Amino acid sequence: MALQTEEMVLNMGPQHPSTHGVLRLELILDGEVVVDVIPHLGYLHRCFEKHSESMTYPQVIPYTDRMDYLASMSNNLGYAIAVERMMNIEVPERVEYIRVIMAELQRIASHMVAVATNGLDIGAFTPFLYLFRDREKILSLFEMTCGARLLYNYIWIGGLSHDIHPDFLRLTKEFIEYYKPKIDEINDLLSFNKIFIERTANVGIIPLDSAISYGFTGPNLRASGLAFDLRREDPYSIYDRFDFDIPVGEGLQGTVGDSWDRYFVRILEMKESLKILEQAVDQVPDGNVKSAIPKRIKPPVGNIYSRTENPRGELGYFIISDGTLNPFRVKVRAPSFVSLSAMGELCKGHLVADVIAVLGSIDIVLGEVDR
Repeated sequence: MALQTEEMVLNMGPQHPSTHGVLRLELILDGEVVVDVIPHLGYLHRCFEKHSESMTYPQVIPYTDRMDYLASMSNNLGYAIAVERMMNIEVPERVEYIRVIMAELQRIASHMVAVATNGLDIGAFTPFLYLFRDREKILSLFEMTCGARLLYNYIWIGGLSHDIHPDFLRLTKEFIEYYKPKIDEINDLLSFNKIFIERTANVGIIPLDSAISYGFTGPNLRASGLAFDLRREDPYSIYDRFDFDIPVGEGLQGTVGDSWDRYFVRILEMKESLKILEQAVDQVPDGNVKSAIPKRIKPPVGNIYSRTENPRGELGYFIISDGTLNPFRVKVRAPSFVSLSAMGELCKGHLVADVIAVLGSIDIVLGEVDR
């Protein structure tokens, strides 16, 4: 007589501590083997796109902070650039350099959390403590600049809310020199740790053609082997002035496009951000950071799609203007949302415990997924 079996449905979340926010994953299991993963969203929905219709263009900026709350500076930057392009605003050189410095500091801070929580999900506690200790140094630089540590409202349309503190560039240089050896320390502690490699190598593999089909961007796409970075391919601000490399997944511990590659690309990207910062802090010109901010921000009738390279991938703003002081529509292309859509394919055939390793490797922020 044949053994009668059936699939089991297991809910992971929304309260699960390893799900990087408020997320419910519906796991379809055959024993302990994953057949499918169905993400259920909306637990952190803040109505960003609808709110934007009731706000003036400058008033939208604090709402962008609250989407990907680990990359608020980058969210501000993407939105400001989109509106500036609609209005043909050219910002001063000083503003451009400070924006790049803030965006790269934010990228490092975001990747610190991604790497730290990825390790913590799998059971590595010490790297989490070390990385959050070092992230405090970046948050202190942000706090010195605009008074906030998480949600900044700093990059405004046409300029910045504040100029940098007189000690800011000196302290940023000190941070660069401090953090360079710390990346190697994390490699010794976590990246090349035998247990971490066994939990992430050859787990959650996504080949390049599938990654492109799913719409992956940023580190998750580059981990599958494609050197595509908007700072190089579609330059914005002054990124075309800086020399940096684009790390890609090479399958050093397993297969190209696995969870370890997605993790390690972020480690390498922190080194590249330090390179950009080294170049930028030595070139910041003098100037007024508010001289190009218009008294009245009222773009002409039309629409624009503008994209920037956020820590999690391509953040796109599609803005429709009807010629009034409020945007008619602000649609956001959120990289975390796209990455989460592939969870089913990434986890298929793996064990329940591997779902956590895979989820940590794609580095989602639920504020951006739900908006």
